[in-house]
Amino acid sequence: MPLVIHFVRLWTRTDYSQRKEDCMKAFLILEDGHVFSGTSIGSTREVISEIVFNTSMTGYLEVMTDPSYAGQAVCMTYPLIGNYGICYEDQESDRPWIDGYIVRELSRIPSNFRSVDTIQHFLEKHDIPGICGIDTRSLTKILREKGTMNGMITVNENYNLDEIIPRLKKYNTGKVVEKVTCREKKVFPGKGPKVALMDFGAKRNIARSLNQRGCEVTVYPALTSAEEILAAKPDGIMLSNGPGDPKECTSIIEELKKLYQSDVPIFAICLGHQLMALATGADTHKMKYGHRGGNHPVKDLRTGRVYISSQNHGYVVDTSTLDEKIARPAFVNVNDQTNEGLEYIGKNIFTVQFHPEACPGPQDSSYLFDRFMEMMGGTK
Repeated sequence: MPLVIHFVRLWTRTDYSQRKEDCMKAFLILEDGHVFSGTSIGSTREVISEIVFNTSMTGYLEVMTDPSYAGQAVCMTYPLIGNYGICYEDQESDRPWIDGYIVRELSRIPSNFRSVDTIQHFLEKHDIPGICGIDTRSLTKILREKGTMNGMITVNENYNLDEIIPRLKKYNTGKVVEKVTCREKKVFPGKGPKVALMDFGAKRNIARSLNQRGCEVTVYPALTSAEEILAAKPDGIMLSNGPGDPKECTSIIEELKKLYQSDVPIFAICLGHQLMALATGADTHKMKYGHRGGNHPVKDLRTGRVYISSQNHGYVVDTSTLDEKIARPAFVNVNDQTNEGLEYIGKNIFTVQFHPEACPGPQDSSYLFDRFMEMMGGTK
């Protein structure tokens, strides 16, 4: 009987405002003219964004709060989202960064002892619009065949494609790194090596992974000068993940050129990997639809071993532009042979495109943090 009473109370807590939303139509309009009709979730405001898809089966809160998604609306390919609710301890930053959320079916009544909220309320609270009830398989197929494109989520049934599509084609994410980075430096105490973490949109688990290994981690805003970083005499420098086109980060690239010239060990992830490549003369380009999910196989070219990795990127380093005297490929994507990591010649620097900190995703490559510890002369 107590279990039945608890269930009834949970149902009444899924406020009836949600159930009124069930009746409100919403539309996803793509820049190629495709229109998907579904049901509004979250905020009812209109948004234009870059539409991307993520293939993770779990970890939706980590996805929503990953700063690398700033300027993007995310389609989850797994058909049922929200069944284990929201646990704020799992956030990868203080707030969600997605522009919009697209799902096939939204679970209205989560079942998980850790859950303290629903996706519907979470989206409403942060004024993030979304749409459910659309064919996410069809949307994903369009994005794979035609490439990532911009789109609009709206509840306006009288939308005008002739007016909307030119607006969609003009949209770009811009300099989103400056939007997501911290405003002032912060320190996570530790008794081991001192690490300077450059926050280009860093997920929490990067600092946590270093802190758990005993490091004192100082997080610096993205536009911090190389001189300030080096003046602190760190034992190592970590370049984080982040959103947008790496070529937009012109001032950051100039500072990384100076860090490259130092003898301080450097470990870079995702956007940090791309920025270091640009700083040393290589080039990057936008991928057709990117890699986003927790099931991407990457091969270590030194050992031949394959790891399943967590990924979230729409740009990639063009290895044909590498100076062989500066860097060589260290990892490759097994699916499409794109670059997944670089090792720098004669330098204590290595960079990866994937996410060894995971969250969400497999922990296969977390050993790379141990490798960084060894580079700094610390212990695992």
